[in-house]
Amino acid sequence: MAFDYDLDFEAIDFRDQPEKYRVGRGEQGVLLVEPYKSEILPHWRFKTIDIAKESSNKIYEMFIQYKLENDFVGMDMARKFLQMGYTRARRYANYPGGKKYNKDGDLKRRNIDEEKAASAAIFETKWKLATEDEEYLHLKKEHQNNYG
Repeated sequence: MAFDYDLDFEAIDFRDQPEKYRVGRGEQGVLLVEPYKSEILPHWRFKTIDIAKESSNKIYEMFIQYKLENDFVGMDMARKFLQMGYTRARRYANYPGGKKYNKDGDLKRRNIDEEKAASAAIFETKWKLATEDEEYLHLKKEHQNNYG
C-alpha cells in the first residue's frame, strides 16, 4: 500500500498509533512521521566523511534501539533516513550545491565531488544493513499484512 499523505501528520503520534503508518516506497514520509522525525533528523548529516560516519553510525544505532523495542515504525524511519543520507549525498556528489538543473531547466553536467561520494557510500553501507536485517524484514511484512 502506498504512503498516505492525506493523514493529519501533526495530530498523529505514530509510536502510539503504529497502525496508521504505511511503509510506502523509498523515503516517502521521512520528514512527516513523528516522533521519529524529531528524534532522528538532528543526527542526519553528510557534509564530510567524518560527519557522515558519525551520522550514519548514530542513526543505525537508533535503528538497533528501535529493533530492541520491537518498534517497526522507528526501524523503518531510521532506514529511510539512512537511505536519504545516501541519496542526498549522492546528489551533492554529482552536482555542486545539489542542484541537478540549471535555471533554464536543463540537466547540469555531472562534476563528481569525491568526498560527498564517499559520504554517500558510508550511508549506503548502513542503509543496506538496515534493509537486509532479518528482524526488520519480518516486522515489515507483518506490518504490511496487518495494516497495508
